[in-house]
Amino acid sequence: MALRQAAFGAATAGLATAITALVLATLPALAHEGEEAGEGKDAVGEVDPDYPTTAIVGNGAGPGASCVDGQAGYFPCSNVNLASYLPMSDIGGGRGSDVWGWTDPETERRYVIAGRDNGTAFVDVTNERRPVYLGDLPTSGTNNVIWRDIKVYDDHAFIVAEAREHGMQVFDLTQLRRVDRKAAPVTFDETAHYRGFGRAHNLAINEQSGVAFAVGAREDLQECAGGPHMVDLSDPASPRFAGCFADDGYTHDAQCVVYDGPDLRFTGREICFNSNEDTLTIVDVTDKDAPVQLSRVGYAGAAYSHQGWLTEDGRHFLMGDELDELRQGGKTSTLIWNVEDLTAPVQFAKFTNDTTAIDHNLYVKGDLVFQSNYRSGLRILDASGVDEGRLTEVGFLDTWPEDDDTAFSHGTWSNYPFFDNGLVAVHGYDGLFLVRPTGAAR
Repeated sequence: MALRQAAFGAATAGLATAITALVLATLPALAHEGEEAGEGKDAVGEVDPDYPTTAIVGNGAGPGASCVDGQAGYFPCSNVNLASYLPMSDIGGGRGSDVWGWTDPETERRYVIAGRDNGTAFVDVTNERRPVYLGDLPTSGTNNVIWRDIKVYDDHAFIVAEAREHGMQVFDLTQLRRVDRKAAPVTFDETAHYRGFGRAHNLAINEQSGVAFAVGAREDLQECAGGPHMVDLSDPASPRFAGCFADDGYTHDAQCVVYDGPDLRFTGREICFNSNEDTLTIVDVTDKDAPVQLSRVGYAGAAYSHQGWLTEDGRHFLMGDELDELRQGGKTSTLIWNVEDLTAPVQFAKFTNDTTAIDHNLYVKGDLVFQSNYRSGLRILDASGVDEGRLTEVGFLDTWPEDDDTAFSHGTWSNYPFFDNGLVAVHGYDGLFLVRPTGAAR
């Protein structure tokens, strides 16, 4: 693979000691096996195989950089400081995808769990300026693919992927306590394996109920038709099939909660909010043997309803349509739903940002929305005006400064904003960024 060197010019002092070179290396074009409904929606569009990716080399993470005059070192920013950055080569190689986090309840150390096309990386981020790559859990299955998703429950990580025969890997996170930092990185073995399906696109876990919902699953022994394949995690090391919801076919992503929102008819019920390609589909899954679809609602201009998250009061659901920018043009948009009536949700507003990047995963913490938008990086939105249909950008870190093109293959795939100390992990094709929002973005 050819490498081209490029000088930074005048880098800001905060990151100058950490950056010894800017390496431009090519990534292969994405390819997805098959064109069945619901597949490949994260990788459509043309990708130039010679398009470069940026990697900061030298001592790896470096001392970070404050956001000053719109730059955190090399990266454009507003109200977001860069604590450290690990290129993919420093966390096992390959291409990056989903990310989640875990705080050890015994030691209070913080860890990032980062998906790659060839496995899963475990990184100790307790010292956010000097993260330590502890080791790799190699992929299961028979091939490497970028689509990998991770969630955590009861001190265990659960991992699915689109790799053939992958199933769901289970990893006891407490073993990270025993890793000798001087010997790291090490290669881990999985703790257990669930084989109720082969490939799955995504995974949601309701930590209140201890149930996992694998979505977009294929080679499914229970024939859930790509809809939520429910798994009982009450014994995390021995997952058990719990039920299916197949009535609306393929589900791309989901958030499932024990409901405590404004629709009092469903208080205490387990409710899933499913992004189902062209609809928001809300399902009562309390009875795993007989789930009930409460609503299935489309919206104008639907291209591919990808993923979304509830506001903390349960009144609104914020959703990204992954293909509207690509197919219809225009700027990056976020759909705002009123879900006060679970049987009749209404998409009543849309936030349009001043970028042309494709939106991907978003999460809500308090009044803030943490949105990963491929080539425009992490975008932080203030949702305090969501009742009136208003979102306002209050911070960002652009992890792919070269452009904000409406294209895949570079930038950020996902983020994890739920560490209790305010640290945010941002991950994607080009590596792991640890960032700290400031000012209105905090």
